[in-house]
Amino acid sequence: MTLKDNKNLHMKKARPIIYSALAIILVIAGAYTLMKNKEKNKEQTAIVAQTNDAIMVNSAVVKYEHIATDYSSNGTFAPFQELSFPSEISGRIVKVFVDEGSYVRVGQTLATIKKDQLEVDNSTARANYQNAIIDNQRYENAFKTGGVTKQQLDNSRLQLKNAKAQLEQSNIRVGDTNVKATINGVVNVRYIEPGSVVAPGTRMFDIVNVSSLKLKVTVNESQVANLRLGETVEVKASVFPEDTFQGKITFIAPLADASLSFPVEIQIENNSQNKLRAGMYGTAVFSSKDKGISHAILVAPKEAFVDGVSSGQVFVINKDNTVTLTKVTTGRVFGDQIEIIDGLKPDQKIVTTGQINLVNGDKIQIAK
Repeated sequence: MTLKDNKNLHMKKARPIIYSALAIILVIAGAYTLMKNKEKNKEQTAIVAQTNDAIMVNSAVVKYEHIATDYSSNGTFAPFQELSFPSEISGRIVKVFVDEGSYVRVGQTLATIKKDQLEVDNSTARANYQNAIIDNQRYENAFKTGGVTKQQLDNSRLQLKNAKAQLEQSNIRVGDTNVKATINGVVNVRYIEPGSVVAPGTRMFDIVNVSSLKLKVTVNESQVANLRLGETVEVKASVFPEDTFQGKITFIAPLADASLSFPVEIQIENNSQNKLRAGMYGTAVFSSKDKGISHAILVAPKEAFVDGVSSGQVFVINKDNTVTLTKVTTGRVFGDQIEIIDGLKPDQKIVTTGQINLVNGDKIQIAK
């Protein structure tokens, strides 16, 4: 065997060993790659799971802001006086002297009721009274001479008194046939026409006095503490945005309503054209004592409160991106900002949207 043949023989014997070694190396490399990919997939799955567990929210920072402490409250204008004018007697309407929209003054005759029978009754009552005067005078003179007893004189005096009372009542009934206004104002509604039959209590007119109006608003407890009766308040009407009216506080409720707000009434003098009308929407602007000066006030956005400001609850964001439902004490309202009196500190982060999905301790992710 030649040297060349011997070399080829060795090469043939070595090939299986080489192939086996290469196969083992490939298997080990594949297993290592699979293991690495599995670990990477686990890490990515954990990140996704962690992200999916966090609830997406928006946030804001509690901070001090310089705010002018003027505040406003909306309400409805009401007439200074309002009267549903009823009939005092029964009868048929003869004349009506006013229409809807007519301005009337105290004592002005608005309508007349038929009084023929009442005048007959009045004549009878007057005659009875005159007779009672004459009879009583006769008994008075007779008693001085002993012609009548004391009891007879007392009966005569009683009859005179009764006759006088009946005449006065008759005069009142006759007077009531002339229906007269008891307040100044405008006839808002007329319920009767000539020929209408009325009874005691039948509504005939609605009269409103809008020379002055009352604006009824509500304020919270922190605001009501600074108000005083007689204090001047700036008032605006929604239909006249460029006009400003001056009013005075005439009533401050001593008891809060169901929403823990205090009703306040402001009287406003109307202009000569009665520009303001009852039922219009108005706004009272309560100025602070330091008018024009802004104050640093700790505030939070109105939208941060769970179920509205009245709940007094917000979600505070912790350093580990969990949330804590926190009770706070609120003060004045400045547009979309709410004064924070207690419960929050400056620079704390709070949730402003997404509260509906949160419970105490939830993990959150703040939207960018």
